[in-house]
Amino acid sequence: MKMKLAQALSAVACLLVAVSAQNAQLSLLQPQGLKFSLPDQPGISLVGLHYSVNQPIHGVEHGQNGVDINTKTGNAWVHENPNVAVKPGDTVYFWYNYIQNGQGHLVQDQTWIATGPTTTTTTTTTTTTSKPPTVAQTAKPLVTNSVTNIGPSNAGSNKDQGTQTPTSVPGTAQPQPQTQSPLTGTGSQAVSSSSGTCGCTGKSIRPPGSELTCSTFPCLIFEDNFDTLNLDVWEHEITAGGGGNWEFEYYTNNRTNSYVRDGKLFIKPTFTLETINDGPDALSRGALDIWGSVPGDVCTGNNFWGCRRDGTPEHIINPIQSARLRSSRGFNFKYGKVEIRAKMPKGDWIWPAIWMLPLRNAYGRWPASGEIDIVEVRGNTNYHDDKGHSQGADNAGSTLHFGSDFWHNKWDKAHGEKLSSPGTYADDFHIFQLIWDEDHISISIDGTEVMNATPQTSMWEFGELDKDGVDNPWAAGSKMAPFDQEFFLIMNVAVGGTGGYFPDNWQSSSGKPWHDKSEFAARDFWNARGQWYPTWNPDKNNGEDAAMQVDYIKVWKLKP
Repeated sequence: MKMKLAQALSAVACLLVAVSAQNAQLSLLQPQGLKFSLPDQPGISLVGLHYSVNQPIHGVEHGQNGVDINTKTGNAWVHENPNVAVKPGDTVYFWYNYIQNGQGHLVQDQTWIATGPTTTTTTTTTTTTSKPPTVAQTAKPLVTNSVTNIGPSNAGSNKDQGTQTPTSVPGTAQPQPQTQSPLTGTGSQAVSSSSGTCGCTGKSIRPPGSELTCSTFPCLIFEDNFDTLNLDVWEHEITAGGGGNWEFEYYTNNRTNSYVRDGKLFIKPTFTLETINDGPDALSRGALDIWGSVPGDVCTGNNFWGCRRDGTPEHIINPIQSARLRSSRGFNFKYGKVEIRAKMPKGDWIWPAIWMLPLRNAYGRWPASGEIDIVEVRGNTNYHDDKGHSQGADNAGSTLHFGSDFWHNKWDKAHGEKLSSPGTYADDFHIFQLIWDEDHISISIDGTEVMNATPQTSMWEFGELDKDGVDNPWAAGSKMAPFDQEFFLIMNVAVGGTGGYFPDNWQSSSGKPWHDKSEFAARDFWNARGQWYPTWNPDKNNGEDAAMQVDYIKVWKLKP
C-alpha cells in the first residue's frame, strides 16, 4: 500500500500548536532551475513542498508545482527542478510541511527573491500536530485538519438526467479573477470517535444528514488514494440508458472495467461481446437484461430502456461495456475544495468525465438543480471543430449546467477549456481543482483557472435567465442557487453518443462513422470498429491506454 504525504499527515494530525520552524534554503541551478533544501534533523521522515514563480500562493494552495520528498540526499531533504524558469529578481512563493517524530509541521507564507546561486530563506509561522491513534491506510474517507496539497483540479461529466442538450458543447468563457474566498463544506462520511478525529467531529454517513464539524481549517474531510476500491463510498451505476445522450456503452459492476492497481483507479471500456460471449452476432439478437436481483447487481437507471435492451440487426445492444461510479451513498458535501489527480484515456470516441450532481434535486429536474463538470475530454488524438480548433485528447473542458429547464440550460455562460502543452491529457497525470463557496465556483487545470462563475446578485442573472421570461425555481435559494445544496462525485468513461458531444461537422483522422440523427448510430459505430478500435491500443499496456486513471481525490472544508 502506498503512503503519500497527505495520508501521513492525516494520520498524525489532531491538535495544532505553534513551534519554531526548520530553515529551508532555495538556490538557482545552472544553467536553469531551482533547488530546495531542508536540513535534516533526527526523526524527519517526509517533506512536502509547493511553490510558484512570480505568482503568490494564498494559504496552502497547490501552486504551480507540488512534490513529496520521500528520501533525503546526504544531510538534507532536497528537491531540484531543472525545468522551471527562475532568473535573478524573480520571486518564488512557497510553503512546505514535514513529519518529524510522528508530528506534522507546516511552514507557510514563504517568499524568496532569486539573487544568486544559494540563498537562505527566513521562515515564519509553523504548526505542529500531535500523535493520534493509528489510522489504517485504506481508501476510506478520512477526517483530518492537516494542511496538505490543497491545489489545482478541474471538471467534466456524462449526464443521466433525461433528454438533454449536448454536454460541454464547445464554447469559450472568459476567465475572471479567481476569488480566494475560504470554503465551507459538509462531509457526509467521517472516521468517527467518541471525541472526534483530528480536529473534526462527526458521524458515519448513515443515517443520512449526519453532519461534520471541523475545529481547525483547512480540514480534509475526504480522501481516497485508491489503495482499494471502497464500495462503501463508490456505488457502481448499472444501466444501458446511455447517459441521456444515447451513448454506445452500458455501465456495469465488473472488475474488467473498474479496478484498482498500484494505488490507482482504472475505468476501462471493453467490448460487450467479451462478456456476453455468445457468438459474433450476439449484439443483434437476444437481450441484454441487467435488472439484477441482489445489492450491487440491481439496475440503477431504467430511463431510456436502461435495464433491458433487445438486439436486432438494425438496433444492436450497446456494443461497449464500461463503468460509472458515484459517491451519493458514501460521500456528499456542500462547498469545499476538490482536488483530483488523473490521467485521461486515449482512443477515438472515448468520453471520460469527473463531475458532480445534486443529491436531492432541491430545485427540480435537470438542469434546474445544477451540474458541475470538473473535467471531460474527448479521447481522439486528431480531432478539430468546424473552426479548426483542436478538440481531442489535448483539450479539457469544464462546465456548469444550470437553468430553469432543458431549453434554458445556460452552460455557455460557465464553460472553459484548456489545451495541454506539450502532449495530451492522456500522456500523463494532471491536477484538476474545483473551488466552490457561497460566492463563486472556479475550476482550474494544473494551476490555471479555466472557468469562473462569480455572480454579482444571483446565478439567475449571471446566466441572463432574467431576460428569458421564464419562472425562477431558485427564488427562495441563495446567491449561488442551484449550487447551494449537497452534491456527490461521479467518475465514468462513456463512448460515443448522439447528444452532440461529437458533432457531425467536426473532423477526425478516420471520419465519424455515425450521424447523430440516424436511428442506426450504434450499429454504424460498431461496424466501423476496424477504424477506431486500433486507436485504443488494445494490444498494448493491457489495453489501459483507453482507461481513465485516477490517482487520488481529496476534498477540504476551509472555513466554519
